[in-house]
Amino acid sequence: MAAVAFAVPDDTVLVADGGLATELEARGADLSDPLWSARLLIEAPEEIEAVHRAYFAAGAQIATTASYQASFEGFAARGVDAATAEGLLARSVQLARAATDDRPRRWVAASIGPYGASRADGSEYLGRYGLSVAQLSAWHRPRLEVLGSAGADLLALETVPDVDEAEALVGLVRATGLPAWLSYTIAGTATRAGQSLDQAFAVATGVPQIVAVGVNCCDPDDVLPAIEIARAVTGKPVIVYPNSGERWTSGGWSGPARFSPALVPAWIAAGARIVGGCCRVGPADITAVAALRRTCTERENPCGNSR
Repeated sequence: MAAVAFAVPDDTVLVADGGLATELEARGADLSDPLWSARLLIEAPEEIEAVHRAYFAAGAQIATTASYQASFEGFAARGVDAATAEGLLARSVQLARAATDDRPRRWVAASIGPYGASRADGSEYLGRYGLSVAQLSAWHRPRLEVLGSAGADLLALETVPDVDEAEALVGLVRATGLPAWLSYTIAGTATRAGQSLDQAFAVATGVPQIVAVGVNCCDPDDVLPAIEIARAVTGKPVIVYPNSGERWTSGGWSGPARFSPALVPAWIAAGARIVGGCCRVGPADITAVAALRRTCTERENPCGNSR
């Protein structure tokens, strides 16, 4: 499998998109399905492309594909055979690629969600599935290989709750040569499974295929300490895309939204090189993030940037 060249530029900060699924829901899509946003790969792919376009129009430079919760098992439960499932996974990349309109400095990251996401029971926020690293590697390999061959610029190994799963994923990208970022979902300064972030980020140390490390789908208040740990442990560019800070329960979203673009200068100053949002962070937020990113990178160090 040929590797795709991608590197985080040293001289700027890239803007990632926001929450794909929650923006689809905001536009009226019904995602009450174990496949979540991947359901629309079957039923309404044009809606996915429209959201990618909305984020690019808002100032994002990276689109993350609608493959987070897609899996061969999940598609099979809907009566979709393996060959068709491969085509749907590839479609997720094609939709994001179409939305770039082939403009420069727009990239596509193929989302590789954790094993727990495929179970559609929230276990990606717990980890510790009872599977070995070898078992997790075997489960992830087929989907990773399909997405890696579909023309994305890099892989997004995202919302990883557990060091064991990170080891499996990093081993796969090391073997394939595909560039990827590794992003944990965290609580405080630990993974959701309770491991220290020092231990978690160390998985990526010395692995050139991991082009950035960081956190996503976490409380915005947890981002700054994570940036500092990621830089200290790996020396790699850091990616951060927290959620809104609201909490999801069976009754829906609740609590205050604490994501604020005003936090971005501090994240950049601490060393973040890719900044975006996750659940409940929409195009308007990304527009503000992009504006602050320009302020922090196009003037003479106004944010106290440490690069």
